[in-house]
Amino acid sequence: VQLVESGGGSVQPGGSLKLSCAASGYSVTTYCMGWFRQAPGKKREGVAAIDGDGSTRYVDAVTGRFTISKDIAKNTMTLEMHSLQPEDTGIYYCAADSTWTTCRSTWYRDYLYEFTYFGQGTQVTVSS
Repeated sequence: VQLVESGGGSVQPGGSLKLSCAASGYSVTTYCMGWFRQAPGKKREGVAAIDGDGSTRYVDAVTGRFTISKDIAKNTMTLEMHSLQPEDTGIYYCAADSTWTTCRSTWYRDYLYEFTYFGQGTQVTVSS
């Protein structure tokens, strides 16, 4: 299984970015998948998750600004981010589970416990 993130970059506050997670050896249609981020000196935290059936979940900090989705034809998961703020800065990681088709209610707490596979991350920097 390989997960490869892309789409990171530098934007000004209020800007937008779209991240992608291309999966190989893994189908994005089956299990829970998610996005996590890690700011310098901070713990990795959950951002958004999507069930095998496409139901979505967000942490409060990004609700209304971020949208998680899947492109089944391309076997990718995406994260559209709008109204970006400096506190959104960090490395964004794609995560995929191999057990749960519906993300557990605790999906955002402990990425190592809740998910099986991880990408290498893509940097997002929001700065004026």
